[in-house]
Amino acid sequence: MAMLRPAILLFILLAAITGGLYPLVTTALGQWLFHDRANGSLIMQGSEVRGSRLIGQNFTGAGYFQGRPSATAESPYNPMASGGSNLAGSNPALDSAVTERVTALRAANPQATAAVPVELITASASGLDYSLTPGAVAWQIPRVAQARGLTPAQVSELVAKHTQKPLVGFLGMPIVNIVEVNLALDALRNP
Repeated sequence: MAMLRPAILLFILLAAITGGLYPLVTTALGQWLFHDRANGSLIMQGSEVRGSRLIGQNFTGAGYFQGRPSATAESPYNPMASGGSNLAGSNPALDSAVTERVTALRAANPQATAAVPVELITASASGLDYSLTPGAVAWQIPRVAQARGLTPAQVSELVAKHTQKPLVGFLGMPIVNIVEVNLALDALRNP
């Protein structure tokens, strides 16, 4: 019994520290130092939440840039069911899906003469990608410009404003946040 008491007291002390004090301290520090990121990197327009900077959305209209295909369960870009399709490169279902996506993208973007960027036809491992490379966005500019009644130069300028460059040039590549650029397109039309 004499050895049981210190073990129980140590268990209670460690449970209080690791289960109570440590989570409270890290939560408080996260809110204090990284408030925006700790709360989901939300995109706000006025008092309305329009999305997150870190989770893509399913844009299907001709006047919107489309992101990578999402393979999440139930609905595209479902953050509660993140995951890839898990289809092997040798799976005929993957070949069929890629062929269908290329056909649909070619039909929706008849002005594009270059090859369809691979990131527009393959889903990512998470199924929630929010960004594309500037090349994949540029491939869609003629369609978006025509649907919005804008010139390709105007749309290109907007894309350039929303292109995020890596902090150190050789550690990554530039990306365009699709959610933010589509919301900026909506703001152009509705000042």
